[in-house]
Amino acid sequence: MTQTSNSRNALIVGAGIAGLSAASALKKAGWNPVVIERSAHRRRGGYFIAMFGCGRIAAERLQMKGIRNRIPDTAHTYMVDRAGDRRPGLGFQDMPNGPWMMLRGDVERSAFEALPDDVTIRFSTTPTAIVQDDDGATVTLLNTATNETTTERFDLVVGADGIRSTVRQLAWGPHEKYLNRLGFMICAFELPEALPGLRQEEGAILSELGRSFWVFPFSDHAPTVLFSYQTDDVDAERARAKEIGPAQRLREVYGPEPLGTLMDTAIKHLEATDEFLFDSVEQVKVDHWHEGRVVLLGDAAWCPTLYSGMGATSSLAGADALGLMLEKHPGDVEAALEAWEEGLRPAITDFQAAAFPMRELFTQTTAAGIRKQNRTITMRRFMFKLPLLMKLMTRSKQFRLRNNDLAASIA
Repeated sequence: MTQTSNSRNALIVGAGIAGLSAASALKKAGWNPVVIERSAHRRRGGYFIAMFGCGRIAAERLQMKGIRNRIPDTAHTYMVDRAGDRRPGLGFQDMPNGPWMMLRGDVERSAFEALPDDVTIRFSTTPTAIVQDDDGATVTLLNTATNETTTERFDLVVGADGIRSTVRQLAWGPHEKYLNRLGFMICAFELPEALPGLRQEEGAILSELGRSFWVFPFSDHAPTVLFSYQTDDVDAERARAKEIGPAQRLREVYGPEPLGTLMDTAIKHLEATDEFLFDSVEQVKVDHWHEGRVVLLGDAAWCPTLYSGMGATSSLAGADALGLMLEKHPGDVEAALEAWEEGLRPAITDFQAAAFPMRELFTQTTAAGIRKQNRTITMRRFMFKLPLLMKLMTRSKQFRLRNNDLAASIA
């Protein structure tokens, strides 16, 4: 279907990293984006995220300032136990040509500040119905603050509203069809200060059978932490955490033995904040990311999980690529979406596959796995000092997918 109207209006659902960057990308491509967000205001906090090269390239093209590496120059990561004993470990700062580490809020703030002044964000607003025809989509919007309903017309609807996407539910079907559970729970949050016994530039990993605890250091910000544990009943975990609170649930899961100073202090900080992520680890698998004039982006389309380290990176690259494809096919939305998905899907498939070996890095489920983890850390600390080996690693397909200009490669 060739588009002949000069008014190319897009509704972007979700004011997170994917949605805000998509708004900039579409505006750059000549579209008029309107962003809606179910929350009453923009989120400002955030846990740690990794940002690989293809995400940084996309951020630069979208004129997002403030994307920088917060890993301290003097960072050290230690393997620790509950008694406080520690030995050298392996952190992101030890990876040659590794990702930049930052806070989720860093990226979201940069995406927000990069928005052109004439891009509107409507908070407390969510879609309740999407009806498509050959030329666009009619969307019913609910303002949850006033309970007022409006119906508006758009040439394109972008669902960038996260893993439990309302857009996906309306246009594709129930969440259960697309969410694939990995059998793990995570809790991530910022600390107000360094934990006892650790300097600000020091990270820590406590690895036990089926559960782990990570401390991620930053150069000019208090650390963030991650609790990760295995479960065979996600629904029961959710219900229990809702009943007694995430902090108390972590005390149960990591008990009955004494938590030790690091975990005990971290959980006390969790009890004092309402800015945290407590959720099951799930991937989104959708056979096609666009349906007519509705397209899914970021976690709504392909959530690779926190374990993969590619969530923010793939959202930025995907949004950037979407804008480039719409610009390349200015009169044919369907052709633009087809080219976008065809070009992007191989990389996303790789990013999702990476979640499984990375899950083993974050949380071991067997005693043999813990022993292997210890051997791997020792071996990699040695390998990362070998220039020839590092040169070979940078030539690998996996490295290139994560660090090359993904959007430009499919444009």
